[in-house]
Amino acid sequence: MAHQSRMSIQEVAPEARRAVLHLTEYVRGGGIDEGLHAMVDIRASQINNCAWCLDMHTAEALAAGVDQRRINLVAAWREAGSLFSEREQAALALTEAVTLISADGVPDRVWDDVTAAFDEKEVVVLLMAICTINVWNRLNVTVRTELPDEPFVP
Repeated sequence: MAHQSRMSIQEVAPEARRAVLHLTEYVRGGGIDEGLHAMVDIRASQINNCAWCLDMHTAEALAAGVDQRRINLVAAWREAGSLFSEREQAALALTEAVTLISADGVPDRVWDDVTAAFDEKEVVVLLMAICTINVWNRLNVTVRTELPDEPFVP
């Protein structure tokens, strides 16, 4: 059973929402592939149980050309073998480590894999993407943002 929304941040403090949108705009302009960005957003949103973000980012992944099978298997990317590239695996591992940062921090192995697969600027954009989706997840889950009646269309 869905919970009733606690508040609308947009209605109460639109400037707060705009501040996070600026982070999103930076990430979207940072040169990371849209499909990879969507998979990062999906993985963090799965961990954080954010239905609103999962609805949105799975639609974005499809629109960016990510195969439905790969979207279905993002949560089990480690077991999916070569279905995910080394670059995608590195990004998803960093997503998990940063999203669950209180568990083990970001292990050196995860950092080494990311810095081998991405240049320094891309690492910054990827890290900002992970942090930004975690902000959105935490806002939406906390205030119980309700799913729209219709699926998200990018």
